[in-house]
Amino acid sequence: MKSRTRPYHHGDLRATLMATAMRMIEEQPVERLSLRALSRAAGVSHAAPYHYFPDRAALLKAVGDEAMREFAEALEDGAASDRDARGSLYAMGRAYVRFATQRPRAFGLIFDPDLCPPGDPGPDRGPLIARAEAALEGCVERLRRTGWRPRQSTAVVALALWAGVHGLARLVADGYAPADGVDAALEALVADA
Repeated sequence: MKSRTRPYHHGDLRATLMATAMRMIEEQPVERLSLRALSRAAGVSHAAPYHYFPDRAALLKAVGDEAMREFAEALEDGAASDRDARGSLYAMGRAYVRFATQRPRAFGLIFDPDLCPPGDPGPDRGPLIARAEAALEGCVERLRRTGWRPRQSTAVVALALWAGVHGLARLVADGYAPADGVDAALEALVADA
C-alpha cells in the first residue's frame, strides 16, 4: 500500500504560509485564495494553515497586515531617500503609486474596509498605519522648518497629501489615468506643499 506523504517540516511554517499567500495574491485574484489552496501551494497538509489562521477571513487579514508592513516600509524608504523635504514627499508619492500599480491586489487588501475597518484597524495594522502617517507627517514638519507655513495643522496637510496621492494611485492602478502622467501629477501635489 502506497502512503501519501506531504512535506510538513518548515523552519517557520507561518512565515512559509505568509510568503506563499503573498505570492498567490499577486498571481491570481484574491477571491481564489483559500486555506486549502494555500496548503496545496505550500506543500503542507490541509490542516496545517488552521494552526495559524482559523478561517479565510483571518488569513486575508494577516495578508493585508503583511502588505501594509511592506507598504509602510516603502513609504519610509521614500521619506528617507532625499535630504530635501519636497524631494522626500515626491519619493513617497512615487513609492505609493508604484506599490498600488505593481501590487494591486496587496494594495486592495490594505484598504479593504472589511479587513481593516475605518477607525478600528486592529492591534497589528494600527501601528503600521501609524508608521506610514509618521513618515508623511515627518516630511511635512521638515517642510515647515524650511519656512513653509500652511494655515492647516501638520496632520491636516498630511491627510490632504495622502488623499491626493491615494486618489492618483487608484486612478492609475485602475486604468483611469495614464501611468506616464504620474510624475507631473506628483509634482503638482508636492509643489503645493
